[in-house]
Amino acid sequence: MDVAFGDDQMRARTRHAAHNLAVLKHMTVNLIRLDPIPRKGGIKVRRLVAATSDLYRVHLFGMEV
Repeated sequence: MDVAFGDDQMRARTRHAAHNLAVLKHMTVNLIRLDPIPRKGGIKVRRLVAATSDLYRVHLFGMEV
């Protein structure tokens, strides 16, 4: 998780923010790992692709257009 998301640099320290962000990060990693189409690159690269590509994000959520 630290490599893909840089958790050491996270500054969320109020109330339940750190826990909530950890849950979202785990969900994100699980969605990327379950991608049925094999792609080059690790979790970090695929996460960055998902952040910039609307089509890849739609594919990960299973909402094919």
